[in-house]
This record gives sequence, C-alpha cells and structure tokens, in this order.
Amino acid sequence: MTIAPCSTFVHMVGTPHPAPWKGSEFRSVDLVALKASVEAARTAGVEHFVYVSVAHPAPVMKAYIEVRMECEAEIARAGLIATIVRPWYVLGPGHRWPVVLKPVYALMESVPSLRAGALRLGLVTLDQMTGAMIWAIENPPQTTRILEVPQIRRGQD
Repeated sequence: MTIAPCSTFVHMVGTPHPAPWKGSEFRSVDLVALKASVEAARTAGVEHFVYVSVAHPAPVMKAYIEVRMECEAEIARAGLIATIVRPWYVLGPGHRWPVVLKPVYALMESVPSLRAGALRLGLVTLDQMTGAMIWAIENPPQTTRILEVPQIRRGQD
C-alpha cells in the first residue's frame, strides 16, 4: 500500500460486528490491515497516526483485545506518534441494545470497588466517538497518547 505524504492517518479498518468466534478474522483482517497501514504511514512520513483500538483488559472478547493490543504494539515498534482511541462499545444506529445496560453501569460507577472498571468499559455514543476523533485529529500530540472511555466521553484528554 502506498499513500501520499500527509500529516494525519486515521486507521479504522476492522472486522464488522466483532464476536468471540471471529478470532481468525481479527488476525487475517484487522492485524494485516494495520500492519500495511503502519508501513504505508511510516514510509510516507506521516506525523500522526490515529488508531481505533478497544478498551482493555476486559472479561470478554479476548481474541479481539489480543489483536488490538498487538496492533498497538506494532504502532509503537514503527516509532509512529499516535493517538490510540480505546472505546469499549459505541452506541449508534444498529448498535443500541446495550443502552439497557446504562442503569447497571451507573450503579457500578457509584460503587468504589467497581468504579474504575465501569468507567474504563463504559458505553460511548457515536457522537462522543466522533467528537473524540475530531479532537484527536485537530490536536496532534507530541508523543503517543491514549484516549480511554472517560476522555472519549469528554472529547479530549
């Protein structure tokens, strides 16, 4: 893959509708696409690489998280300055069923021993995700940064 020199490269390629049984697809699609994108960005001298990863660790979707962590490591090995965006679940068209979990998340966030995990694995809206991505692109970092769910919800770090 060859790309024209640019200041920001946004990588959002991935297996649609991730599920635990799609482990081989995560490796053959997500990881392969990321490696090609990283090499193209590195070769073109991209100044800022934006990667949509996933919140981790988490109690489910182990294969998906493993591949995403491998992708993050690949970006670091290439020496790219990056923004890693780590949502857990993005609520949007066709992806609204978890909204029924919002009261459970609210309860967990109020329990001190569960708060950190509930915040890290919280739900974000499509608008929040879009806002965080725009903010990340408009505000390139000097060193690699990670936007977790709380930062995605605020739209900045």
